[in-house]
Amino acid sequence: MPPEITDPVILAAAADAQKEEITEHAIYTGLARITADPRNRQVLEQIAAVEYQHYGYWKQLTKKEIAPDRIRVTFFLMTCRILGITFGIKQLERGERRIQQVYRDLSVTIPDLERILQDERDHERELIGLIDEERLRYTGSVVLGLNDALVELTGALAGFTFALQNARIIAVAGLITGIAAAFSMAAAEYLSTKSEEDGRDPFRAAMYTGVAYLITVAALIAPFLILGNLYLSLAITLVTALLVILFFSYYISVARDLPFRKRFTEMAGISLGVAALSFLMGILVRTFLGVEI
Repeated sequence: MPPEITDPVILAAAADAQKEEITEHAIYTGLARITADPRNRQVLEQIAAVEYQHYGYWKQLTKKEIAPDRIRVTFFLMTCRILGITFGIKQLERGERRIQQVYRDLSVTIPDLERILQDERDHERELIGLIDEERLRYTGSVVLGLNDALVELTGALAGFTFALQNARIIAVAGLITGIAAAFSMAAAEYLSTKSEEDGRDPFRAAMYTGVAYLITVAALIAPFLILGNLYLSLAITLVTALLVILFFSYYISVARDLPFRKRFTEMAGISLGVAALSFLMGILVRTFLGVEI
């Protein structure tokens, strides 16, 4: 039973914590409904029940009902549907760390918070053991497809831009190059996964690599099909490549607990460096071979 609290500052902090707990209860309950794995569902339901117990504790202290943040719950569940439950859980873990700090600050006044804080620590351990999602197991295959497409195609398009000077021809050349490379990378990933025997399905690994490659190809070529200005198209392609790198670097950093800045800087530097060298090669080819289209 929590102590009687009259300090308005502490009551306001308690109300915030209460809202956080009921919001997380709603999130975990929603995640349990959308996950197909029975073991994952059971753990999520258990964590949701504990979050509701925590909500009940704060309710006794604040003496009022508080509704969950429905916008946050809806946004969070949509994110999990699109990016996977693993990514969503890792994001929620970060929120758990923030609420733990609130508990530490309040534990001086409310001693029972030490027990609740221990529950929060247990949640993290359960969540880490929970994660077993197909898309995360094939992250390496997706990274392979993305990396190769970004490096090879940004370089090829940069070189084609100066050498060919025709948006449609550049788009067609890039599309042919991209599709051929996608099939080649998918086949290579199939053979590599089959030889490694690491429990992954070689066909699925190949599909993840090939699809990631083709989606990246489509995003990079689109400006040359839509716009007439060659250099504006190239600039948009390079910005698109950076946005893809930014998004996927963030995704991996959250889902795999890897450093974001190092991964982003490395991928961006390689892609833009290859693009710059390829653009220079396009200038040299056009100048010394006299290619005119």
